[in-house]
Amino acid sequence: MTGLFESQAPRPLADRLRPRALDEVVGQGHLLAPEGPIGRMVRSGRLASLILWGPPGCGKTTIARLLAAETDLEFEPLSAVFSGVADLRKVFERAKQRRLAGRGTLLFVDEIHRFNRAQQDGFLPFVEDGTVVLVGATTENPSFELNPALLSRSQVMVLKRLDEAALRELLARAEAAEGRDLPLTAEARQALMAMADGDGRYLLNLAEEVFALESGPGGEGSWKAGDKLDTAALAEVVQKRAPVYDKGQESHYNLISALHKSLRGSDCDAALYWFARMLAGGEDPHYIARRLVRFAVEDVGLADPSALTQAVAAWQAFERIGSPEGELALAQAVIYLATAPKSNAAYKAFGAARRAARDSGSLAPPAHILNAPTKLMSELGYGKGYAYDHDTPEGFSGQDYFPEDMPRQSFYQPVERGFERDVRKRLEYWEKLRFQASGAGKDRMGR
Repeated sequence: MTGLFESQAPRPLADRLRPRALDEVVGQGHLLAPEGPIGRMVRSGRLASLILWGPPGCGKTTIARLLAAETDLEFEPLSAVFSGVADLRKVFERAKQRRLAGRGTLLFVDEIHRFNRAQQDGFLPFVEDGTVVLVGATTENPSFELNPALLSRSQVMVLKRLDEAALRELLARAEAAEGRDLPLTAEARQALMAMADGDGRYLLNLAEEVFALESGPGGEGSWKAGDKLDTAALAEVVQKRAPVYDKGQESHYNLISALHKSLRGSDCDAALYWFARMLAGGEDPHYIARRLVRFAVEDVGLADPSALTQAVAAWQAFERIGSPEGELALAQAVIYLATAPKSNAAYKAFGAARRAARDSGSLAPPAHILNAPTKLMSELGYGKGYAYDHDTPEGFSGQDYFPEDMPRQSFYQPVERGFERDVRKRLEYWEKLRFQASGAGKDRMGR
């Protein structure tokens, strides 16, 4: 009776449409096509251990199941969320017995990055001796989440977020399975795909919701049964998918990197887009504000000294008025920083000065710039020969302030952009006076 009830239980649309062969999987042709890396393995009949890395709903679990079928391996699924060492031992024991009988095992581990380092090490002997072919699925960057030893024994396959063509194909299959078209206008159909955000499973779940609405007794909101839903009605009856964004994992760093590099590249529109994406994903605006301040001093610097003022003011404005009003202040800072002249001269100068300070040890300042509050210090030459710059005709004495045993260094090289163009001229003028005073050597600009 249990089997009867199970067979009659309704199956979700996404499960009913699960591909039955690798050539039915959409959006991953770069891996599964006959000349793709997985396609070649299947044709040769030799399957290596794999790590399938990709976003949710791109087909990782389905591909693993089909690989087991295509290569005549027993499929052993495990979820790292719900399984522990005891479960792994049972799987490995079954795989050993199966191997003695001449049959191989494909061990599929979903969310493999959730196993700790010790648990990951436990796979190694069974992968090495061929007891199991390991196929791990992860949404996180394997370079950060998996042991190097496990990675060295596996091939990482990068699955793509489903593009519009793949999503259209899934909707066509859903309509064929249901025997009817989705009650959507062309614009609403496009919006439904946008809501899925590249997740095929989520798209089919949304489609199932829409089909259920059409089969229901009435309508919801501004929509009535029998009508086609427009974008506004669609938004009323289905739930929009939150953007994929994990504030503690790789997507966090990917998006802040995208924002930083867009600012550096003076692409104002792209910078605003990544800023908005981070907010939509739930990022803490204080974190973004801190990174904007960092950008102002690292990549704009003295090419526009007001950049730091703008970034700090935007941060303070956000702290005072909060979200969402304060986010406009951060957006203004994004625009200002993107459109400001760029220079990393101060950033590079500080790095060079720190390296010189580290390498030069404890060299003392030159005696002529040391104060001499005691007779002994005067006798030792402290302060002797010091020229008070304000008493010179140019307000610049040209004296050397580096340690006596250290040649002059040139750390700061201003660029010919923004305010630094004026700074460069000023430094060149002072270097000319210093050069004239010394009567020898090259100036700080290398001339």
